[in-house]
Amino acid sequence: MTEALKPLAGRTMIMSGGSRGIGLEIARRAAADGANITLIAKTDVPHPKLPGTIHTAAAELEQAGGSVLKIVGDIRDDEAVAGAVRQTIERFGGIDMVVNNASAIDLSPTELLPMKKYDLMQDINCRGSFLLSKLSIPSLKESAEAGRNPHILTLSPPLNLDPKWAGASLGYTIAKYGMSLTTLGLAEELRKYGIGVNSLWPRTTIATAAVENLLGGKEMISTSRTPDIYADAAYLVLTSPAKDNTGNFFIDDEVLAAQGITDLDKYRVTPGDGPLTTDLFL
Repeated sequence: MTEALKPLAGRTMIMSGGSRGIGLEIARRAAADGANITLIAKTDVPHPKLPGTIHTAAAELEQAGGSVLKIVGDIRDDEAVAGAVRQTIERFGGIDMVVNNASAIDLSPTELLPMKKYDLMQDINCRGSFLLSKLSIPSLKESAEAGRNPHILTLSPPLNLDPKWAGASLGYTIAKYGMSLTTLGLAEELRKYGIGVNSLWPRTTIATAAVENLLGGKEMISTSRTPDIYADAAYLVLTSPAKDNTGNFFIDDEVLAAQGITDLDKYRVTPGDGPLTTDLFL
């Protein structure tokens, strides 16, 4: 298969999280092209409420056609992340794509939000995205020089300053907008090197364990779309020309529509034309 048909063949992605859900689907889409993928994830043994571990994810990605490096580690640990970056370069020769997928969520109002949870969200969402991106920059610059179309993609929302979002769940909003500020700043900082830096967010809630366990249960799952829509949109961003496509806050269905994909029925968890739940921050 030619590079035109499998543009991520031989390219290397490093992703935070990825044991399940959206991250796993994004990685699977890259693996189908024959990409190399490093997963930095904490889930080493099965969780009672969450499907999948880093080991089951790696097996699925290898079956899909990818080469996988498993790093059991915490995105909050500087040395663990530095080690993951170093091992990725040693194993695969460099880094072409960074996907900041790992995220913690707690929608509690300020008065009820424990500071331990606040710190967790800040450290995983904002700091983790900053750290993994920062440590990958030297390799991304080399990727750009070699014409390998380097991208940083962060799963975070547009910077919507409507007070309703901060007013509803300030701790979480700060943490997610911190991720988006990382996109805004790095896009400008790295533009001259030809590194694409973008954020991607779903129009609707996505059927994941987090949505079922922490947000709306099975009822919200039934009015959600599948992770495939996020993965297909991410693939389109990651295969776009990095030097021309940077500093954007993309919405998944808009990315697809720009490529002429407007029939989204296949992405619905529940077939039909009933209303879908719009995601936060939109």
